[in-house]
Amino acid sequence: MLRAVLSVNDCEKVVSSHRATFFGEVFPSLSENGTEAGDFAVLRFAAEETDEKWRPGYYRLDSDLRELNDVLRDLQL
Repeated sequence: MLRAVLSVNDCEKVVSSHRATFFGEVFPSLSENGTEAGDFAVLRFAAEETDEKWRPGYYRLDSDLRELNDVLRDLQL
């Protein structure tokens, strides 16, 4: 499990290389949208953290978690 607290600007950088699918207020499960049990990450935005681009709720990023970890590590540099 990866866990990170990101700014909205950092989320933009992550999503620029890892497509995000909005799931609304319900935490996404492995069986939603016909997705197989592959790697995925979850972004969550609270209502007070959103802007015109991001809606409150959960976003699923179907991605290789090693690649995602590399992007998160690069944000720290």
